[in-house]
Amino acid sequence: MPTPRAVAEAFSGHRFPDAYGSLHPDVRWTQVGQEVLTGRQAVVDACEATLAELVTTTVEFSRFLVVADENAAAVDVVGRYVDADGATSVGCSCDVYEFRDGMVTAITSYAVELYLPALD
Repeated sequence: MPTPRAVAEAFSGHRFPDAYGSLHPDVRWTQVGQEVLTGRQAVVDACEATLAELVTTTVEFSRFLVVADENAAAVDVVGRYVDADGATSVGCSCDVYEFRDGMVTAITSYAVELYLPALD
């Protein structure tokens, strides 16, 4: 069974399939200010939709800080996303994971897109 740190790194790093096996059947994912997903399948469906959106996008993380123990993990991320047309966005997020018996029971995600001034 993967460690909480490994699961959190995979999920926050958009390597969602690596984390699916560690999602509790009744996992609850709160995307603060957006929506709350309940249940493994709802979370997997959202992750698969994200992966489909990112298929032609490159992601580079300039910050990826993980703090974890056996019951919880937090991942602080800043990522730069460039799509196939060259459009760029930078976002930062913090994901907080709660574990019970090695399974993710709750995820709380705080995310914001950072403003990029136009380059002259």
